[in-house]
Amino acid sequence: MDPTSSHAQRHAWIGAAAVLASLFSQSIGASFAKQLFPVVGAMGMTALRITLAAGLLLIVRRPWRTGVRREHLGAVLRYGGMLGLMNLLIYQAFARIPLGIAVAIEVLGPMAVVLAGTRRALDLIWLLFAAIGLALLIPFDFQASGLDPIGVLFAMGAAVSWALYIVFGKRLSAAAEVDGVSWGMIVATVVTVPFGVADAGAALLAPSVLMMGLIIAALSSALPYSVEMFALRRLPAHVFGILVSASPAVAALAGFAILGERLTSLHWIGICLITVAMGGSTACLNLRRAPVSAAS
Repeated sequence: MDPTSSHAQRHAWIGAAAVLASLFSQSIGASFAKQLFPVVGAMGMTALRITLAAGLLLIVRRPWRTGVRREHLGAVLRYGGMLGLMNLLIYQAFARIPLGIAVAIEVLGPMAVVLAGTRRALDLIWLLFAAIGLALLIPFDFQASGLDPIGVLFAMGAAVSWALYIVFGKRLSAAAEVDGVSWGMIVATVVTVPFGVADAGAALLAPSVLMMGLIIAALSSALPYSVEMFALRRLPAHVFGILVSASPAVAALAGFAILGERLTSLHWIGICLITVAMGGSTACLNLRRAPVSAAS
């Protein structure tokens, strides 16, 4: 075997393992966060995680060194505000419905961004897969299924928020001199803390809660972001997108293993269909925009 080819394959396997580790880290963090909901509530947990994650970013990235120019302030506020809203909504969904179902509905937001404006017949197939998957996840009779309709609505709201978060983030990324992630997390903190304080009050300051919140912030934010950057250096963009699309299935597995959340066979089929739709649409988009040459 060509040593160069062997080295590339090894890098690809390491990158794939890193992406999966990131997905499991995020899902485990969400599972631990859900266990704290009875103590501080979903909004309290959201505020705690965002605030501690923002603190970690401030320490590591020190965004004040570049600051934010006046012409970029609106973009930062929109991006950070949508980041805060997205987290508030998805944690409200986690509090009411299983993790796997909530994440499967939420990823429809970025998939909508991927498919927006496409005219290829193949993209309609991914859209059909997603529609069938969503129909299997959302029952006609909520009372018989035991699935909370309010939780489903929160997950749908998180999907819309995630789509807008991507749009606003893309616009902000054009300002290369602005540390958009750090400043966005600070804005998200300002958005979420009032809700968290109203929901949990002084319980947020309990040492055990703060320690658990720090672990969750690391698992859900700091560690995944670092691992994903490591993986992006070793994987083509379309491969990375396909692997990330497994997040609903990983969330469902974490919910089952840690929280004992059991899904029906129809739910699993729906999650798989949405995962395939997300991975397929992402792969096709990236292959059209940036085809991988044989020399790469």
